Amino acid sequence: MMNLVISGHIAATWYMVGLIWFVQLVHYPMMDRAADFIEYERVHCQKTTWAVGPAMLIEIATLVVWGILQPELLVDPLYIGLASLLGIIWVSTACLQVPAHHRLSQGYNAATHRWLVNSNWIRTFAWSLRGVGVLFLTPSS
Repeated sequence: MMNLVISGHIAATWYMVGLIWFVQLVHYPMMDRAADFIEYERVHCQKTTWAVGPAMLIEIATLVVWGILQPELLVDPLYIGLASLLGIIWVSTACLQVPAHHRLSQGYNAATHRWLVNSNWIRTFAWSLRGVGVLFLTPSS
C-alpha cells in the first residue's frame, strides 16, 4: 500500500510540474492570440479542469494518506515544507488564478492576462520545488 501511495504522489506531482511549466511558458502567454477569446477562455477552463483536477486531487490525497500511514512524517521538516507548498498552490489557484480566469471569461483584458501570467509563477515555482522535494521524502525519512 505504501509503495502505491508514494508512487501515486510522485507521479501526480511530476505530472503537475510538467503541466505547469507548459502552461507558464506556452499556454498562458499565447492566450491573447485567440480570435474568439470568450469562447477560448470558456473551453480552456472546462478542459483544464479535466487535465489538472484529478492530478491535484491525487497529489493532495496521497500526501495526506502518506502522513497517516507514516505518522512520523508529520513532524518531518521536509514533509511539512512540501505540504505547505501544496497549500500555497491551492490558495494561489483559488485566490489568484481562478478569479483571473473568471474576469477573463467576460472578455480579454491585457492587465488581467498579464496578472494571470505573472501570478502563475507562484504555482510554477511551488510545484517545481515540490517535484524536487518529493524525491527526497522517502519511507525511511
